[in-house]
Amino acid sequence: MIGDRSVHVFYDDIMLEHNPEVELPFLASRVEKRVRSILQGLNFKWSYPEHPGRLSEIKAHLDKNPIPGVQICGGAKPASYEQLARVHTTSYLDHLTSLAGKRAWLDKDTTAVSPASIDAAFAAAGNAIAAVESVVKGDAQSAFALVRPPGHHAEPVRARGFCLLNNVAVAAAHAQAKLDCQRVLIVDWDAHHGNGTQDIFWADPDVLFFDTHCAAPFYPGSGHLEQVGDGLGEGYTINVPLPESAGDIAFEKVFREILVPAADYFKPDIVLVSAGFDPHRNDMALNLSFDGFKAITRIVQDIADKHCQGRLALVLEGGYNLTSLSHGVHAVLEVLAGGDVPELFETGVKEAQAAKEFHQSAFCDEDDAGSD
Repeated sequence: MIGDRSVHVFYDDIMLEHNPEVELPFLASRVEKRVRSILQGLNFKWSYPEHPGRLSEIKAHLDKNPIPGVQICGGAKPASYEQLARVHTTSYLDHLTSLAGKRAWLDKDTTAVSPASIDAAFAAAGNAIAAVESVVKGDAQSAFALVRPPGHHAEPVRARGFCLLNNVAVAAAHAQAKLDCQRVLIVDWDAHHGNGTQDIFWADPDVLFFDTHCAAPFYPGSGHLEQVGDGLGEGYTINVPLPESAGDIAFEKVFREILVPAADYFKPDIVLVSAGFDPHRNDMALNLSFDGFKAITRIVQDIADKHCQGRLALVLEGGYNLTSLSHGVHAVLEVLAGGDVPELFETGVKEAQAAKEFHQSAFCDEDDAGSD
């Protein structure tokens, strides 16, 4: 029942201040020239899709539709340089911090900063850390860090895909270094492959990275089935590339038949989720419904309950349709708070059944209306 479990949601208004506006001037650089040439070659007007409205829409929907057991939390400390340096090089962090108060393009795949972006990025990573600390310390049974800029494309030395700092990786490394969580399971269900998270933990046997995503050449083009880690970490990266039309049933099968036995083998001390909502059928790819998000949330929640006293923290990644994003987060939080998970059907079957029940009386005898 919703309200049976406690959930902390971490949020900070400073993250709304990250707002690269394409038409405003940026620092002159080779990257800036390259990005401008790309944008000028488009046959439509491009605006920065990772915008403040993503977060404000989620927050407004949660305020309007509160969930029993879910508490909004503020006041998390920004991530420290030391915390970030566990997963990013100091040279990259020094360059990033030098851009505070400025507008600059960081990467040719259109990743940029505005004057408050560095503060927002440090706050995002800090809120991810706070989410992990809250579940390890027992303040809540699960937590969700509503953060931006997102993180899973950020590599140790490079910003990519609208991501500046790898929030979930920072949180995972903090859990290992300071919270006695030796083995960390990271589940990434964003529509895009978490190339940055994979890169950071590629050879680490203490982090099991499980990623479902739309198959290449969908951005960023990585995450092939055969990419399983290397060195001591070989076998601890699990990529599941899926077709754009995959849907709820495929996701449930993958999570139950691949993730669950992998988690049983790995026995994590904490479970983290890079929670993107662009797999929703009204967003970019993968055709998930809100019920599908609920189903995979419950599977991950069950893994955490079985192996690590329910320690489960989610960190927001992508999602660009504001309605499916806000409602998707709400659906996931309902499950985290103890809500029920409906039965899943192939796409269209539930609607077909409802149509049958609506029309049946018109062409069946009254006595036969309830029969198949």
